[in-house]
Amino acid sequence: MVIAVVALLAWTLIDSRHRGWQAFGAGVWLLVAAVAIVVIPLWRYAVHRWEITDDAVYTRVGWFDQESRVAPMSRVQTVDTERGPIERILGLATVTVTTASSAGAVRISALDLPVAEDVVTKVADVAAQTRGDAT
Repeated sequence: MVIAVVALLAWTLIDSRHRGWQAFGAGVWLLVAAVAIVVIPLWRYAVHRWEITDDAVYTRVGWFDQESRVAPMSRVQTVDTERGPIERILGLATVTVTTASSAGAVRISALDLPVAEDVVTKVADVAAQTRGDAT
């Protein structure tokens, strides 16, 4: 997106005959930036949920198709933390709770690092105290 803005600015400086198209392009980019900065975070906050109890890990994700997942503590096999380069810069982490489910692991994305560490500790402690076969 930064490259597109720089290209649009360069085009504005080089070619003054197409001011109408340049204004239209700038308006489109401003609209896209407003959606990316304002609408997407608010929408994500409104639809993405997670909760950890002594019985299970609950998640709800999805923009249009919402998926709710429940991972019983008796089925938890591993709890992992992932931090990509952008997550490290922003101080975030992703927690992955792996079970023997064919639907795959339960992922909780974009958590603050201290919150992610607390989640991992809580899930690991509760899963260790819960009787089950984890399969």
